[in-house]
Amino acid sequence: MGSLPTETAMSAAIPAPSVELELAIEGMTCASCVKRVEKALTRVPGVAQAQVNLATERALVAYDPQAAQPEALVEAVVKMGYEARPIVAQDDHAERQSEARDAEARRLQHAFIAALVLTLPVFVLEMGSHLIPALHHWVLGTIGQQNSWLLQFVLTTAVLAWPGRHFFSKGLTALWRRAPEMNSLVALGAGAAWGYSVVATFAPDWLPEAARNVYYEAAAVIVTLILLGRTLEARAKGKTGAAIKRLIGLQPRTARVLRDGQPQDVEIEQVRRGDLVLVRPGEKIPLDGEIIEGSSYVDESMLTGEPVPVEKQPGMQATGGTLNTSGSFTLRVTHTGADTMLARIIRMVEAAQGARLPIQALVDQVTAWFVPAVMAAALLTFLAWFFLGPTPALSHALVNAVAVLIIACPCAMGLATPTSIMVGTGRAAEMGVLFRQGDALQTLRDVNVVAFDKTGTLTLGKPTLTELEPAAGYRGEDVLLWVASVQARSEHPIALAIVDAAAERKLALLPADGFAAITGAGVEATVAGKRVLAGAARLMAERGVDVSAFGQRAESWGNEGKTPIYVAIDGQAAAMIAVTDPIKPSAVDAIAALHAQGLKTAMITGDNRHTAQAVARQLGIDEVRAEVLPDGKVEAITALRAGGRKVAFVGDGINDAPALAAADTGIAIGTGTDVAIEAASVVLMADDLHGVPNAIALSRATLANIRQNLFWAFAYNAALIPLAAGALYPAFGLSLSPIFAAGAMALSSVFVLGNALRLKAFRPRAAH
Repeated sequence: MGSLPTETAMSAAIPAPSVELELAIEGMTCASCVKRVEKALTRVPGVAQAQVNLATERALVAYDPQAAQPEALVEAVVKMGYEARPIVAQDDHAERQSEARDAEARRLQHAFIAALVLTLPVFVLEMGSHLIPALHHWVLGTIGQQNSWLLQFVLTTAVLAWPGRHFFSKGLTALWRRAPEMNSLVALGAGAAWGYSVVATFAPDWLPEAARNVYYEAAAVIVTLILLGRTLEARAKGKTGAAIKRLIGLQPRTARVLRDGQPQDVEIEQVRRGDLVLVRPGEKIPLDGEIIEGSSYVDESMLTGEPVPVEKQPGMQATGGTLNTSGSFTLRVTHTGADTMLARIIRMVEAAQGARLPIQALVDQVTAWFVPAVMAAALLTFLAWFFLGPTPALSHALVNAVAVLIIACPCAMGLATPTSIMVGTGRAAEMGVLFRQGDALQTLRDVNVVAFDKTGTLTLGKPTLTELEPAAGYRGEDVLLWVASVQARSEHPIALAIVDAAAERKLALLPADGFAAITGAGVEATVAGKRVLAGAARLMAERGVDVSAFGQRAESWGNEGKTPIYVAIDGQAAAMIAVTDPIKPSAVDAIAALHAQGLKTAMITGDNRHTAQAVARQLGIDEVRAEVLPDGKVEAITALRAGGRKVAFVGDGINDAPALAAADTGIAIGTGTDVAIEAASVVLMADDLHGVPNAIALSRATLANIRQNLFWAFAYNAALIPLAAGALYPAFGLSLSPIFAAGAMALSSVFVLGNALRLKAFRPRAAH
């Protein structure tokens, strides 16, 4: 989404010393392709590191612009047999990638249909003759064996040369470069079956009489089944990126802008900051801005996951892509292009989807040698059967070697991790949870303790006057009027709470003279000829005001989490006011949900111990660290790590940023400050703590999904390669036909993708 390809939201993923470039890569089919592209990029002088993602079909390259240029990076990829281009505009790339995937899916579907039409007669002639004696006699009596083989030769050659040519053009090229990959295995397997059959058809004397068999149907069916698998895989891949596609589709293409006082429909790219935009009922808000006229209710569920529309009045902010449900209003545009909230969200989701989790290291180590190892295994299989196998040894050797080549394609291994990450982070975005850093998916899964800031995170961050107890001889409304008149000169949150309470009672404030703020203690001024002093107990003690009459009530309020404010009039105690920062409605359920997940909870706050412990009791929080200064929150995080525990910290303020960065996983409330959001690795778009247990649950579900995929991919190969090699044939007479090997290989990739897509159905455990 940025204007330069050298700046991406994934900068946190690589500790690049210079600049970064994202490349769109086309033509990768398996984990071996990923490793080969990475090696090609890292060999370019000046490149510090390269990360390639098979699911997103992207490469992120950190390089020194003085030593390397984007053209050199593209050329290095092209030399390896793939297509590459720099990603200049994220939204443009996403659309282009979506169109390219659709086109590739259509191409594969057409290739599969053509292969199927050509393969069916071959399959019926050869396999049908083996399975149905009557058909065998009919073929021999009408067509003849030699003519049947000639017909199979023509049809199979057409399959390999037309819909299957991609396997040979890519696979043999990779083999020539001594960098074999999945297409190489298919080309060798199908080519070997076809070549052997050609010899048996046209030069049978070259083979022992017992080995004069044809395997045209194996070559044709292998290509057809793998094309079917790739067709299904391409469709599933399109679904994995559905979250990004939906986010991009949220922004309208045009905006109704006031130009010279007249409304005009303008392309969204031509709208500038400061433009006035008219938004009518039922329309999507085109860009971020401030409402200057009119009011409405706006559905922000695409941002926050909250289904209830939010009231918007003049002076309030509106976000591009959200839906105006009822009224109409005029919006002054404040952010355009890559600066909008929607653009930033898309960048975050794309960054997370392209991330490489620590668990991926295992896959990388295996796939680095996997394809060469498979080719070596196929060669050993061929030699073992040729020299040690039963008659006809050559036929047995060929069939088993081809089966090994086909069954062992590492496609499923390459897709196991990135597809789960794509679907998981996309589903998280739909729930209002943004993973700014993809590795947070794994670190969040391992968390043992979730620590919260109090003010603005567990509480609303807006103190409210809840009680007022006047002393004998004073009326509550009089005291409130006098103290509110003084507090109107202060900007402290508690002062605002008292002023708001007076406004609710429609009290007309009086002039205050001689105002003075006593730092950290209270305020004083003269109102209507009375000297009004308001503040904490220690201020009253310093001024010699006796507040002992309120002692029992003050202690009771403190235990309930309320902050007592004393008021003295002309040196005499006049009233005590209780100010409370209400607990968020979602906090109790969220803490309970975390406990249900087996996690411990903690609260880190600068508030006094009594108030903090009262809030903790109401919420059921396990540990409290109170009276902590902002720079002490990092030490509190370190203390919570005792015993090797992993800690997630949830906060929203500037003073929370160091703790968010220091925690194993930092979770920021999206309605908080930009500094806090930048320091966190996970962002909750709604001011709703249900997102914390939901994010952890989704993290666990995604990692479990990845483990399932990896188990399937590895166990599948570990179990079926020996079977394909004929390990069970001596004892049980069982061997795996290359046809079934091709079907099983295709199914393994489709299974991995289908399993990853199950994450789209993930439902939050903590309901809003």
